[in-house]
Amino acid sequence: MNIRSLTRGDGAVIGAAALLLIASFLPYISIDSQYGSGSKNLWHSDFFPTMPSVTLTAVAAAGAVFASRAPQFNGKQVLGLSFKQWSVALALFSGWTAVWAVLFTDFGPYDKGAGAWLSLVFGLVIAVVAPLSDRLPALKAPLASAPAPAGQQPYAVGGPSYGATPQQAGYGYPGGAQSVDPNFGQQPYGAQTAAPQAPQPTAAASDFSAFWFAVPVPRPLYAEDGSGAQIAELTPGTWYLAVDQRGAQLIAQTQDGRRGVLQDSSGIQRG
Repeated sequence: MNIRSLTRGDGAVIGAAALLLIASFLPYISIDSQYGSGSKNLWHSDFFPTMPSVTLTAVAAAGAVFASRAPQFNGKQVLGLSFKQWSVALALFSGWTAVWAVLFTDFGPYDKGAGAWLSLVFGLVIAVVAPLSDRLPALKAPLASAPAPAGQQPYAVGGPSYGATPQQAGYGYPGGAQSVDPNFGQQPYGAQTAAPQAPQPTAAASDFSAFWFAVPVPRPLYAEDGSGAQIAELTPGTWYLAVDQRGAQLIAQTQDGRRGVLQDSSGIQRG
């Protein structure tokens, strides 16, 4: 899986789950009396119902986030729910259990430790962020921005040169790098120059110019035959070549030479 396919919301869910796992090793309850002192964390047998319901459920929610962005699980469901839906459900359950376990449980002579309060805080965070990760623009943004294509070494796949900027590939410049006359400056002074020839008519020219672009979030690429079959998934952090346009849809080519229809081109970053 390309790590650049993760969004900021995905990163927040994964980060909250990691912090909940760390908090589970800190003292959940502690006691300091004339008879002695001690503490217990969530991994103690006394907290068996709480630890899997809060900590391990949050870890499972983070795992579901990773699975939702993995191409091999694209479109797959478990018990009728997608991996993204599972991540939201598990995060909400983890947060609700953390609130109930910390605020509404009587620990007797024990005091709530740092592990309990951190479990409450990060449980609330994961429960709030998970449902909003695909709704708020700030959370839908890519976790890592796509690098600029300039400076990459071009390599040819199916004709066009990948890794080159549109100027390097010759797009938008008649003849590309060969448009400059190699004999310029070599004619003797005073020599008669030939009159420029009128351009020869060409086949129906299109106003569309190919360009490089990157997507802000994973986007499906569908077959050109109109069957609706998905042939690839475009991920943030990778540059693709737009070779044609059909109305609001782009015809894009992946780095392995596959061509398809990008139905949603909103928010793309042009190279």
